[in-house]
Amino acid sequence: MAVSSTNARIHRAAIGLFASKGFHGVGIRELAQHAELSSASLYHYMGTKEALLAEIMRDCLSRLVTAARRATAGVIDPVERVGRLVALHVLAHAVRAEETAVVDNEVNSLSPQLRESIVAMRDDYERLWADAIADGGQSGSLHHDPHGVARRGLLEMCSGVARWYSVDGPMSLDELARRYAVLALRALGVTDPPAPDVDACRAVVAEIWGSTLTGSQA
Repeated sequence: MAVSSTNARIHRAAIGLFASKGFHGVGIRELAQHAELSSASLYHYMGTKEALLAEIMRDCLSRLVTAARRATAGVIDPVERVGRLVALHVLAHAVRAEETAVVDNEVNSLSPQLRESIVAMRDDYERLWADAIADGGQSGSLHHDPHGVARRGLLEMCSGVARWYSVDGPMSLDELARRYAVLALRALGVTDPPAPDVDACRAVVAEIWGSTLTGSQA
């Protein structure tokens, strides 16, 4: 079933406000105003503010998991898999900076029951990274990361793109994704890392998020 234009408008307003002011810094009246609705109508569409936050997070994480699986489908080489996961993460956080920032920063704003389901989805996504790194450790192409320190550090590094990326910078977004992948692979012990297939990752981002990346700068 297609999302109604009203629901889409509410989501856009909430994502922008939650990203800029934080979940607890946004009131219902302000959210309704940005969504061009009355407060009563807003409650009708969203239920509670917390339920809206969880819905936004669930949608974004579902897209991330789907995108990561598609970008790495059929890729056996762990080095290429990790490279694609890094490139995809960078691309997604660059073109969807606000919603990925909400997912990354507001999970603790959820009640324990809702938080549990969101954390489970986040774990599914991170498991794709952990499995690729573990496969590389077993094959000898990557350093072992038994406690997930490298994985967490790399995810934090890549997620930071959402905070500073700008289309007005001197570097193409594709090149930025390649450089991040090379940095990540070096951190995992690859002396001369190959650049991943960023074209494949860009195509997945365009398909999943409907975002055009051509000409983007960083």
